[in-house]
Amino acid sequence: MSSSVSPLAPKTVPDMPVIAGIRLATAEAGIRYKNRTDVLLAVMDKGTAVAGVFTRSKCPSAPVEWCRAKLKGGKARALVVNSGNANAFTGKTGRASTALTAKIAAKAVGCSESEIFLASTGVIGEPLDATKFDGVLGRLAETAEPGDYLTAAKAIMTTDTFPKVATATVKLGKAKVTINGMAKGAGMIAPDMATMLSFIFTDAPIAPAALQALLKSGVEDTFNAVTIDGDTSTSDTLLAFATGAAAEHGAPRISRASDPRLKAFVKAFNQVLANLAEQVARDGEGARKLVEITVEGAKTKASARKIAMSIANSPLVKTAIAGEDANWGRVVMAVGKAGEPADRDKLSISFNGIRVAKSGARDPSYDEAQVSEAMKAPEIAIKVSLGLGKGRDRVMTCDLTKEYVAINGDYRS
Repeated sequence: MSSSVSPLAPKTVPDMPVIAGIRLATAEAGIRYKNRTDVLLAVMDKGTAVAGVFTRSKCPSAPVEWCRAKLKGGKARALVVNSGNANAFTGKTGRASTALTAKIAAKAVGCSESEIFLASTGVIGEPLDATKFDGVLGRLAETAEPGDYLTAAKAIMTTDTFPKVATATVKLGKAKVTINGMAKGAGMIAPDMATMLSFIFTDAPIAPAALQALLKSGVEDTFNAVTIDGDTSTSDTLLAFATGAAAEHGAPRISRASDPRLKAFVKAFNQVLANLAEQVARDGEGARKLVEITVEGAKTKASARKIAMSIANSPLVKTAIAGEDANWGRVVMAVGKAGEPADRDKLSISFNGIRVAKSGARDPSYDEAQVSEAMKAPEIAIKVSLGLGKGRDRVMTCDLTKEYVAINGDYRS
């Protein structure tokens, strides 16, 4: 966790409403850090539905494997998150640590171990001493209260420079329902499902299968459309919990994701996901510029996504942006290497609304001074028009600075 907050951090932090059926508590367990909280316990009321999406890495962490197995039950009573140690690439020891953590948490909360969900973030390859949770989780279960999502978000940070929270309120039937979310992530981010760690809570009465469908759909144009450095983590976990408490106030019980009564809820749910995903991009390690890349005129949306990600993950593009250089040649390179349909002589490129290349060549009206001034902005929009079809997509990233190298060169030190 950095002492210097990203210049791209949101200027305001939303007030996070209480969600009935959710209680939170944090503590210092001494997993890796000193003099800071590093463990979060979220306690859910009986009957809380759970859904999740996880990394597609072939080397997943032990907590990811645990959650995948327990997700089949569809119900959750507690979430335990620790920072400082990812419990990944830890073999039998890692699996034993997850089992012990779940056992301790289940005893503290008074539920089955199958209703405990786990997430860990931090250094890969270091054994996690789960005995450090003994006693700590019991105290947290006793002191957990509805409320402080910002403090909870701080406990799960690693190289993050600010806690990431988002909220939305929407009508479902006759009731007002709330959606709160938190996330952590700043590096090793090219989500192939979600992000580093993110947790969504709502009081809407949504069945596990419907919640799973909403989550799987919602990540595609939010967390899956963000990249910091092209590296997909072993620990990527996004969990959603629905307590159902709003049913007492007139919210209908939802069993299908296609239920037309969910329309407003889905929009708000996806807005929370999108807000958190953008905050991850704003907190990219060493980032000084938020970058939005839009590709239009592709053969398909999928093709546009691949080209946009090729641009977003290019170190040459990202360092040019850090240097405030509208180097469209590097964008052309990234388009060309994506392996998707592209016609050089139809290609047009813009930086912050200023077209720098048209029909495969430098734009006739190109003005170096004008473009250089535009590149000084903290937010940069790159638009690529392929002229081949109707496919369009958008991804978020950040620039690549010397600070990124410094942060990651010292990460285990």
